[in-house]
Amino acid sequence: MKYLVISDIHGSFKYLSKALEAFNYFNCEKIICLGDILYHGPRNDLPEEYQPKQCIAALNSLSDKIIAVKGNCEAEVDQMVLNFKIEDSHFENINGLNVYLTHGHHLEEVPANVKIIFHGHDHLHKATFIDGIFYFDPGSISIPKGDKIHSFGIIDDIKIQVLDFNYNILDEALIDDLKKIEN
Repeated sequence: MKYLVISDIHGSFKYLSKALEAFNYFNCEKIICLGDILYHGPRNDLPEEYQPKQCIAALNSLSDKIIAVKGNCEAEVDQMVLNFKIEDSHFENINGLNVYLTHGHHLEEVPANVKIIFHGHDHLHKATFIDGIFYFDPGSISIPKGDKIHSFGIIDDIKIQVLDFNYNILDEALIDDLKKIEN
């Protein structure tokens, strides 16, 4: 199965639209959303085209394709307007990998023996191993930090990638390499 992985939308309809274009371009079947969907938060500047109502409509039109976890900017009202469940965290089997999905603001609370973590929160894209654990962060589609590149993830049967909106590969890992660490 092919997945689009996004995080830290922060209500930017401009960048959500670009991400949904990528969803179609790469023929994805599911969207993994790693939190901070509608609100930009008090520490962030207002993102380009901050239009949470348009984001709600766009995401709700794909609600049967979305797996989502809560970010630190989610509020109770967000679940009231979105037609898909936003979980605190979630385990998902993704193309044979047991993946822990979380926003990232509580990484110290990850359950023991987790080997693959998908998260957002820090707005910094990465696909890297740290102390035998694989961390995948697609970065922020709307308010990137570090290199300031707006980014998202694509997962297929062979690889996990972080791409920019010109579809240049920024980071990458192979599924077979990740399967080895689970054993």
